[in-house]
Amino acid sequence: MTALAFTGLAVQSRAVAGGMMAIDPGYGPLESDPAGLIDLPPGFSYRVVSQLGDTMSDGLRVPDRADGMGCIKLDGGRIALVRNHELQPRHLADGPLAAGAAVPEGTFDTIGGAAIPGGTTTLVLDPDTLAVEQQYLSLLGTIRNCAGGVTPWGSWLSCEESVDGPAQGVGKPHGWMFDVPADAGKLVKAEPLKAMGRFMREAAAVDPRTGIVYMTEDRDDSLFYRFLPDDAGSLHKGGRLQALAFDDKWLRDSRNWNGAKWAPGSWQFVRWIDLDDPESPLDDLRTRGAKKGAAVFARGEGVHWGDNELYFTCTSGGRAKQGQIMRYRPSRHEGRSREKGAPGRIQLFLESTDPRQYSFGDNLTVAPNGHLIVCEDQYGDTVDNHLRGVTPYGEVYAFARIRTQAEPAGVCFAPDGKTMFVNLYSPTKTLAIRGPF
Repeated sequence: MTALAFTGLAVQSRAVAGGMMAIDPGYGPLESDPAGLIDLPPGFSYRVVSQLGDTMSDGLRVPDRADGMGCIKLDGGRIALVRNHELQPRHLADGPLAAGAAVPEGTFDTIGGAAIPGGTTTLVLDPDTLAVEQQYLSLLGTIRNCAGGVTPWGSWLSCEESVDGPAQGVGKPHGWMFDVPADAGKLVKAEPLKAMGRFMREAAAVDPRTGIVYMTEDRDDSLFYRFLPDDAGSLHKGGRLQALAFDDKWLRDSRNWNGAKWAPGSWQFVRWIDLDDPESPLDDLRTRGAKKGAAVFARGEGVHWGDNELYFTCTSGGRAKQGQIMRYRPSRHEGRSREKGAPGRIQLFLESTDPRQYSFGDNLTVAPNGHLIVCEDQYGDTVDNHLRGVTPYGEVYAFARIRTQAEPAGVCFAPDGKTMFVNLYSPTKTLAIRGPF
């Protein structure tokens, strides 16, 4: 994406010949969906490719609460969607297994003799016709698989947004990341990547140059993490966990809840702090990191790697607590034992002051035109969630409006950029959207 600073929320017009001409930074006004599911701009259409209760190829049913998702190219030109399901032990009835079913081999954890229903499902599609050729359960026994990230080695990193353990009635500590190959074809053995830390992990993005994994944490006092693998592409071999800190030691709080300590549009140089005891039995990584000087963020959620930089959302950041978007640009020598030259930098790219423009951004991706597409995740009995587009100038527009009382999640693009996929959280629906991207 073009490196243009953002100096305010959603400038909806630009100066032209001494005056102001209103322009639409998006694709035009949304058209009402006769089916009452999702409103899109002119020229765009959608198809439901999977939904709650569908019988999958393995005979199991599509679970509920579809959240983060990634699209990965497979051999033979096909594509795979690996889709999280944010299910907890109390959601057994919403999971993939029938009541009383045996626990499948490879399941991570159980409760009361039943498989904990959280995990992932995988859809294998024809990229042209969007026909689903295979659909199966690929990870099971985890809790609140919220978001994650695709890898350069053809897999999906699925993240648990839960640190439940035996004290909460489950068999094992949770709060891990799991690497799910997109071409597995069946349920994989759930192996937690413990060196990457135990915390309420939301999402991950991998720098394809270095294999460094950047991760968000969904808490009001969260940190932004990176994992330096000992062997890039082999996360199970271990590595070093760190948290981001501002080089300006007087600035430690990015949230701006009490006013703009960090001005929107401005950049800060960063440094990285080593974190010990990453398995964190006391669930105190963030507090220990903050004591060492790590920067605090307001509910870090979606993160996506763009063109030599990444973006991540902070759902309740800003004085209005309506959300922020951060942009991080690594140094040329990121992750080396002695980083030379200029350090990495982070920008407060967007800070919302008006919920009508942008409210509670969560999962996000980069569209083929370089715009961000961000999923809103509002709370309350009645919500009005959108997919928001954000231009490199920081202009915000409505790309889509969700007509049902559901959260859009897992937005991602096919490798050729022709199809955008998005989940409707509950009841689960996975949509394929096409149009003049």
